[in-house]
Amino acid sequence: MKKSLKTVERRMAVQLVVSRDCSVPLCVRLRYEPTDPYVVRAVFFVDCDEPVEWILGRELLADGLKGSAGYADVRIWSATGRGDQSMYIALGSSAGTALLEVPVRDLTSFLQNTEALVPRGTESGHIDWDVELAHLLSQG
Repeated sequence: MKKSLKTVERRMAVQLVVSRDCSVPLCVRLRYEPTDPYVVRAVFFVDCDEPVEWILGRELLADGLKGSAGYADVRIWSATGRGDQSMYIALGSSAGTALLEVPVRDLTSFLQNTEALVPRGTESGHIDWDVELAHLLSQG
């Protein structure tokens, strides 16, 4: 776990569930930046030239630790029969879907560190609204 004044980052091993009897280990890097306080960037390192990045809601991940959360492209639920050790994250796009088995302990630790940096409910105070407005206006 790497924690600084600017980011919280963690690498963890997850399982890409291919079928009921087969899964493939993947490395994922979670990154949280207070300047974008509502999201967690998840970078998956797979057997291709470029890693695959997903942007996930921090609150969605936290809600998924308590029960089923999300809909459509991102859904999270507990791994039945695995106790509190694992949870599933389903990611869907036009290219297909992926089902990931994620260690609860690692995700919980990561989220606790993000909340120590930016407590839930205080996210909007960490956004530079002048920069955001300038960006929106430049998009015309």
